[in-house]
Amino acid sequence: MIDVLSRRVAEILPDKKGLAALLKKKKIRLYLGIDPTGNQLHLGHTIALRKLQQFADLGHEAMLVIGTGTVLAGDPSQRDSARPRITEKEIAENIKTWKRQAGKIIDFSKVKMVQNGDWLKKLRLPDILAIASHVSAPRLLQRDMFQRRLKRGDTVWTHEMLYPLLQGYDSVALDVDLEIGGTDQVFNMLVGRELQAKMNKHEKYVLTVPMIPGLDGKTMSKTSRNTVNLADSPREMYGKLMSLRDELVKEYFELCTDIKPKPGPIRDQKAQLAHEIVSLYHSKAKADKAEQEFTRVFREKKQPSNIPVFQVRGATTTTEVLRVSGLASSNSEARRLINQGGVQIDGERVSDANKKIPSKKGTIIRVGKRNFRKMS
Repeated sequence: MIDVLSRRVAEILPDKKGLAALLKKKKIRLYLGIDPTGNQLHLGHTIALRKLQQFADLGHEAMLVIGTGTVLAGDPSQRDSARPRITEKEIAENIKTWKRQAGKIIDFSKVKMVQNGDWLKKLRLPDILAIASHVSAPRLLQRDMFQRRLKRGDTVWTHEMLYPLLQGYDSVALDVDLEIGGTDQVFNMLVGRELQAKMNKHEKYVLTVPMIPGLDGKTMSKTSRNTVNLADSPREMYGKLMSLRDELVKEYFELCTDIKPKPGPIRDQKAQLAHEIVSLYHSKAKADKAEQEFTRVFREKKQPSNIPVFQVRGATTTTEVLRVSGLASSNSEARRLINQGGVQIDGERVSDANKKIPSKKGTIIRVGKRNFRKMS
């Protein structure tokens, strides 16, 4: 029990001793909520997911809540502007593979997966007014990101102020003893604690886990393209981790693995880290193969042994080749990659987005250090 309340834990509110005493007294009911703002779970999510599973392994009633209701309002945490509104169709698309991704960490025979849209979308106006009556407007406006916006003369939208009430109501609807979340969720979780106390007369504890920075040291996010995703291929996952900033290696070992780095050069520690994480989310055999491929391409300067192929008919432009091959998701992204100098065709760097590229079997297209395609 000491480990579950200490390792990879940033803070326990209102106090650690109280939660420890409760755990000795009974099996508790707890949850972790994640909003489906995208279709990828990444290493940043794994810290809280692993903590949730740790409680489940101890026999507690653990739930993973997918925020199909809260995501409609959009979490304002750490945001300097409102999130773009998301549609029901986008939500459904985003969560298609979430259970498979989370299943790399979560044992769903021990953890129940639910969607908060199942109760939030059923709330009537009297219900919403009752919830709102328990939390003052000044309390909601105390949020640091709201204060920053107001000082700049920017807007705080009413639906953003509703978000912590909606997330907080999850604690009431589920009648939980504990909520797990990242350190960016403290405000939302404490609103849930307040609502649980006032509406259910039930104390709720809050356990926060550290947030891990992205590969480049900035906040981990899909828009920054600095994430290691659980759905990444073994080769891609390994290669990304080998690009990790040196000063973050120790932190990644601590938060993402159960092992310690071996003494030695930082490059060797990165290789150990990459191998361990690929083993966790794929297999040791796939980690071995990813390591061999990385050595082949980056140390021995050879091409990968297995390059994905694509087909293009007739002469076309560099931009079109990148898009058709899947190396760029759009023409604009392709042009950006070309302008950044990251595109090579048969070993020659290409700087002209409109350059004509003949359709020739065996032509190798390379973007950055790790991404290759071959014309068929």
